[in-house]
Amino acid sequence: MLRSISVWRSVRASGDTKTRKSRRTLAMPTRCVVALRLHRIRQAAAKKVAGERWQENGLVFASAVRTPLDSHNVRRSFRKVVKGAELVPEDWTPREMRHSFVSLMSDSGVPLEHIARLVGHNGTTVTETVYRLQIRPVMDEGATAMDRIFPKRAR
Repeated sequence: MLRSISVWRSVRASGDTKTRKSRRTLAMPTRCVVALRLHRIRQAAAKKVAGERWQENGLVFASAVRTPLDSHNVRRSFRKVVKGAELVPEDWTPREMRHSFVSLMSDSGVPLEHIARLVGHNGTTVTETVYRLQIRPVMDEGATAMDRIFPKRAR
């Protein structure tokens, strides 16, 4: 059975998502489930060390002092991860992850309509024109089609 995450609320002032269509429940890949379970174990250890100083707030992810994350916290942590991956932190923002997700899904053959639904877009236009980037540097469809049409002759 696949685990899932529900996207029904937002950090927006009203607490609502941008559109009704952006409300969705997404199945999580196994690697995410494993990562969240490990995160829960680390949190339990941190809670034990903190003792009475621990501030429970019901959040899966919180700042080092257990307050809700703000954009500054997220960007700082993201830069640390990017640097750990030996990338240039100044070249990456959390928003790039959304572009990468759309591009990887597209390059893996997931239909554009499905990708748009996964990222909460009303249609495919924004998904295709703003988020989907060409991953493969060489466009091979033409050459592959020609090889199929005109197979190599035995000599």
